Amino acid sequence: MSYTLTGADGRPYTSARKGTWGGHRGGRIYGRLDCPAALRAIARGGYVKNRVFFANEGTAVAAGYRPCGACCRELYQAWKGARDRGEPWSP
Repeated sequence: MSYTLTGADGRPYTSARKGTWGGHRGGRIYGRLDCPAALRAIARGGYVKNRVFFANEGTAVAAGYRPCGACCRELYQAWKGARDRGEPWSP
């Protein structure tokens, strides 16, 4: 089986391995695959057409995505604080 993941350059590629992080292309947000906020959006019929997957968290960040405030609360707070101070952020 093959999977479509998003690379650090933001482009899709085929992988033999499943992604470990999910994201939303429109909001440029990444989070856990079991994120309750994402699962609620999917259950309502939204989110799916903009869903992307990443091999790891570093790839999501390199592609310009930020942590989800629902499932990655501490990472989100760190990202937000760095953004508010005008500093670069890395997990």
